[in-house]
Parts: sequence; C-alpha cells; structure tokens
Amino acid sequence: MTRRRIINDKIKEALTWLSSGISAFVLIAIVVFIFSRGWETLNWDLLTTGYNSENLMADFVHVDMNEFSEFEKPSNLKDDAVFSSKYGIAFVDGIDANKETYTKVVYLDESSPLQDGKITTAGPRQGEQLALHEGLYLQKISYLDEAGDKKSAGQMSPEGKEASELVAILDNQSVEIVDFYAQTEGGGLRGSIITTLILIGITLVIALPLGIFAAIYLNELAPKNKLTSAIRSSIELLSGVPSIIFGLMGMTMLFPITQLFGIDGQSITLGAMTLAVILLPVIIRQTEEALINVPNGMRMASLSLGATEFQTIYKVVVPNALPGILTATLLSISRIIGESAALIFTVGTAITDNPAWNAKGTSLAVHIYTVMGGEQPNFELASAISIVILTIVLILNVSVKVITYYMTKEKDEPAKA
Repeated sequence: MTRRRIINDKIKEALTWLSSGISAFVLIAIVVFIFSRGWETLNWDLLTTGYNSENLMADFVHVDMNEFSEFEKPSNLKDDAVFSSKYGIAFVDGIDANKETYTKVVYLDESSPLQDGKITTAGPRQGEQLALHEGLYLQKISYLDEAGDKKSAGQMSPEGKEASELVAILDNQSVEIVDFYAQTEGGGLRGSIITTLILIGITLVIALPLGIFAAIYLNELAPKNKLTSAIRSSIELLSGVPSIIFGLMGMTMLFPITQLFGIDGQSITLGAMTLAVILLPVIIRQTEEALINVPNGMRMASLSLGATEFQTIYKVVVPNALPGILTATLLSISRIIGESAALIFTVGTAITDNPAWNAKGTSLAVHIYTVMGGEQPNFELASAISIVILTIVLILNVSVKVITYYMTKEKDEPAKA
C-alpha cells in the first residue's frame, strides 16, 4: 500500500468520524434543549386536561361572619400556600403552561362560608351550588368593606393580584364576600392527543390497504415494462412534493368528497384523507422493499407444489414480508404525528377539547405551531409537546422491534428443528 493511499484512507476515515460526530452532536443538542426547556412543564395534568378553561361565576348569599370563628391553618399545606384564617381558604401563585400568572385555590375548609356559592353563568349549570374549591384559578373576588362599598381583588382587579395581597385584603378589609369569578384548569393537551390518535386511525385505514395492494401489484403482478417503470418514477416523485402542496390539493380535490358525508369545512377526516395521499409513496416503496427481500426460491417452491400465483402471494410472500410492512406502518405513523403543514389547511389550527372525525381539531404538531405562532412564543410548552411526540415515536419503534423479533423467532425455530 502506497503512502498516498494510506493518507487518502486516513482522510476519508477522519471525515467519516467527523460527520458522524457532528450528526450525533446535533441530535444530542436537540434532545437536551427539548428536555431542558420542556421537562418541568410536562406533567400528568398537562396530558389529561383540556386546553380551554371553563368560566365560572358565582354569588354568595348573605353570611354573617360573626357566626364563624377563625380557621386554623392545616399542617399539610405547602410552604408557598397563603392561608386566610377568616375564610378558611388557601391560595398559591404560579405560572401556567401558557406563561400566564395565576392564583390557584389549594385548600378550602369544609365549614368555610365560601362553600355556599350559586352559579350565575348562563348555561345548564346555572343555579347549581359551587364552592370556591380546590383546583380553581381565581380571577376576581368581590367583597363588601366596613363602609358597605363593593370592591374586588384578584388577577383581574387592580389590587390583590398576588396570593399574599389577596389574603391580606380578605382578612383585614372585607366584611362579606359577594361573588367570585374563577376558571377551571386549562392549557392541557388532551384534545390534541385525541385528535392525533383519530388522525392515525383514519389515515391508516385508508392508506395501508391502498399502499400494500399497490406494492403487491407492482412487485408481483405488474409486467416489467416502461409503464410500470413510469408508475414507480411517479411514486418516487410524489414523495418529494412539499406537504403544503398536498394540503392545497386536499382543500380543492378531496373537500368535495367529505361534503358527501355532510362535512362542511375543515375536518379531521379531510386531514386524514390528505395524509393518506402523502403516505402512499412511503408505504408502497417500503412494502415493495419488503417483498423484494423475500427469496425467489420460496415463490418457486410454492408454485412447484401446485399453488396458484395469488395463493403464493398471500400465503407465502406477504407473511414473510410482514416485518417490512410493519416498518412501513411505523414510518407512516411517525409521519402522521410529525406532519403540520398539510393539516393547517385541512384540519385547522383551532384547539378543541372534544374532537370528532367530522369536525376541526389540532394535532400535536399543529399545537406546537399554534403556541409558537404568537407574539411571545412558548418554548416551554412547545418543548413539552415535543417530548410527548418523541415518547410516542419511541414506544412505537420499540413495539415494532419487539413484534418483528418474535415473528422472526417463530419462523426460525421450525427451520432449525
């Protein structure tokens, strides 16, 4: 080996390690950034609560505070909780996932006069009893002072925005509580998670049969001519089209189809049909690769034993190609979860807590677009959603690997025997 060749090999080896190192560094940097910015925001409540808060307004009947003695502060309250000994209620300050400050009720004594509110908000719950109970986010509370004047405190009032100030006003200046305005916890991802799952289900129901049968035809049945080659080239060309173009296509060409189901406007079904078109090239190419990897000897053996061509395809070829088809399904699901551009046009950006197949919704990826699209991008919430997406994709990857391993193991054991 000449010295020049040795130098060239060393240079190529160094470039290989450098490229690999840069790729690994970039991936690690992305993961570290996402987890460092979003881990504290991510919690079980974020995953299970809805995005939209329920507004609640309630009045209190006249209560003589002389009938109540001072309440004792519970020993299990956290250090940052501020307790009102006059009304037996405790608040805590914080910042929610949308970077907005809040005053949250963390404790209410069973004997507190704030247990006897009546909902005044118009709707089916109007007139129901409502306490200023634990978990509510207090926006404003109105009270009467010693002069009989009605005043207010809380987040929406000029005074008493912080929990300590609010409790000081209630204990020292109020004589009677008149009403309050509060909200339930919001900013959660439950609706977006459900929308993403519905999208995955409908898209796979449409795309998988079409893609798999198309791949079987192209690889097993189609004649080897220029037309077949042109079809393959068109499929590969489709895989390079920007997804936003597919979104426009969905709005113009697929929307009339959804109208047949009584859907007027953007909907999850329209988004799923658009994603199905986007995924067809991926499913067809991956399934074809899986079929190509099945040895021709198995086909010949099946045909020589008297099986028809279709029996050979569906009883010999396809079962042996299942691991590759599962990989195609995994790639499809990952693409659905990460897609956003096409869904902005077809599904919309309105975050809803109760998505339906025939209505608008927001997937997890579009949810990131929504929270990052304002004047003050919410990196923390976007990073928390990214962690959820990465976790789902990781679980899918591990699941497919496990299933593939056991499928391959079952096939190998009879062969060894």
